[in-house]
Amino acid sequence: MSKNCSLNDNFFINCSKSTPIYGENIGVTNISTDPHEMTIMWYVAKDCYNESDARVWRNKPWLKFRSLSISSSKNKFVVIGCDSYAYLQDKEEGMQKESNVSMGCMSFCNDKDDVPDDGSCSGIGCCQVDIPKGLKNATILPYSFENHTDVIKFNPCTYAFVVERTQFNFSRNFLGNFSETKMPVVVDWAIDNKTETREASSGKYTKCGRDNTILEFTPDGLQYNCKCKKGYRGNAYLPAGCTDIDECNSGDNNCTKDQICDNTPGSFTCKDRHRQSYSLIYKIVIAAAIGVIALFICVPWLYLVLKKRKLIQLKEKFFRQNGGLILRQKLSGDRDQYNSNETAKIFTEEELLNATLKYDDTRIIGQGGFGTVYKGILPDNRIVAIKKSKLMDQNQIEQFINEVVVLSQINHRNVVKLLGCCLETQVPSLVYEFVPNGTLSDHIHDKEKSCKLVWEIRLRIASETAEVLSYLHSAASTPIIHRDVKPSNILVDNYTAKVSDFGASRLVPQDQIELATMVQVVLVELLTGKKAICFERPEAERSLAMHFLSSMKRNELFEIVESGIVKEDFGNKEQVEEVARLARRCLNVNGEERPTMKEVAMELEGLRRMEKHPWANHEYLVKFEETESLLAHDQTSISYKDMGEISSANIASYDTVRDNFFIDFNGR
Repeated sequence: MSKNCSLNDNFFINCSKSTPIYGENIGVTNISTDPHEMTIMWYVAKDCYNESDARVWRNKPWLKFRSLSISSSKNKFVVIGCDSYAYLQDKEEGMQKESNVSMGCMSFCNDKDDVPDDGSCSGIGCCQVDIPKGLKNATILPYSFENHTDVIKFNPCTYAFVVERTQFNFSRNFLGNFSETKMPVVVDWAIDNKTETREASSGKYTKCGRDNTILEFTPDGLQYNCKCKKGYRGNAYLPAGCTDIDECNSGDNNCTKDQICDNTPGSFTCKDRHRQSYSLIYKIVIAAAIGVIALFICVPWLYLVLKKRKLIQLKEKFFRQNGGLILRQKLSGDRDQYNSNETAKIFTEEELLNATLKYDDTRIIGQGGFGTVYKGILPDNRIVAIKKSKLMDQNQIEQFINEVVVLSQINHRNVVKLLGCCLETQVPSLVYEFVPNGTLSDHIHDKEKSCKLVWEIRLRIASETAEVLSYLHSAASTPIIHRDVKPSNILVDNYTAKVSDFGASRLVPQDQIELATMVQVVLVELLTGKKAICFERPEAERSLAMHFLSSMKRNELFEIVESGIVKEDFGNKEQVEEVARLARRCLNVNGEERPTMKEVAMELEGLRRMEKHPWANHEYLVKFEETESLLAHDQTSISYKDMGEISSANIASYDTVRDNFFIDFNGR
């Protein structure tokens, strides 16, 4: 532990009882040569305010490494706070040079009770992201959006830090006071490529020891590490290098009692203790036995080979018949064009058989006239839903392939992601992401589940469904009309809507963008909790659409609205009436008088924003009316400022496709 002992100043470690000076020295708690790692203690960044909206503390910890880099696999970047965000930049504090790397995350919450206390760190009170590789010069920059004004009573500060993954678990109590000033961080160490050591005996300069060592360069080629070859141990950096491990004397071998262990350079061998020659008769018996065994093995093997070859040929036939060659060509072209892996994967039949335990009945999660849906587990432990259809129209193969390509490129939080398909069977199978909490129909029409489906959740599901349909119509590279939106085709993931089952979807050419469509949607069912068609109800109420319009006409809305969703304490009665009026417009017989999907999505989103900020209702309504007026003249852009908190990315995606948001009279 001295300058004379260390390789150079970059590797000098001072053993001292005094506390390191902030920004000058780094505390080291652990050093390892295999792997080449070191654990240090790095400061926590804070940005704190008082109730007078004044900043009372802010620090921006920085590190400047030469021979060290922050481990991307062992660490994570964490931000704690309810009005907080922070950056981790690849530059030294105070330097004017542009940063090569800048990453970070944001964390929000309105109330401490909203923050999960299960250790999760996913953006509510706490967020975390991975560290980029090769980070040497790093600065942590903590910030607050509103100086913690709305959360000052329980969260006055933003905390940001890098920490070893296994050494931190979030607790919502950290929001009030995170007392830790330093956190453990794992760093990788390596030697500059230009650095060499001199061997005293020969006077030669080498990077590693002379014998039985391996030189490993870092990915950028600027640094290196030394390690012993397999079967050797020692200090790979010293001139003597590494010496052979005697597995025979150390007991690190698998030789039996009837064998003798013979040590070899870097390994060992096991030799028979007693060797005897076999008699000629014994050899003949052994040879004959081997021949008989080989015969019994070869005949079934040959049969299996022929059967397998026939099966392969059948799979190839189905693959070509189902458009596999066309799909493979399209996927290859997409990857070349966009340099992306976000296209569909072509699964083999064997992969899906293994994923579903050969389509075992215990894996069935849904059945219908279209076919069966199975739960599957891929080799990388991803859980997927595999839709095995019953029929396939051979005249629609090219359309099917186009839909697979387009739908697989949709990356929207409210759309069930299409991961790929299998074409090696007579009828193709589709592979989707797995959504575990069932369909919206289950939640609406099940008494136990429906009571948990409060108004705020119902309004959000309706808004998200409308927004994603508008997105499919306009924001997708090729407009997509779903044509079969109904509660059973909307999955629920933590009460977030995910539109699924695009089996009846159609791609709309750009020159037919104004095409009007008739779809089933869930707005009236969310309001009433009733099924679209039910023959068990009185004749006048069998069609929910007719019954709903009749009730609205008689001013008897709240006699049909599901009990429990209207709460006087929460003041949502007016919202329910607004949604009901919107639903009535959607049920208009004249298609030209029905609102477009964009308009429906905007109105529902506006109602959601009003629910979140009731103190801003009047101001928001004024701005919303101004925005509707602007839409009549220019439907291509809506400013973020005019629409308050409505996402400009969502608004810009809307077009004039009239995908009517209603339950049709036939109850389809």
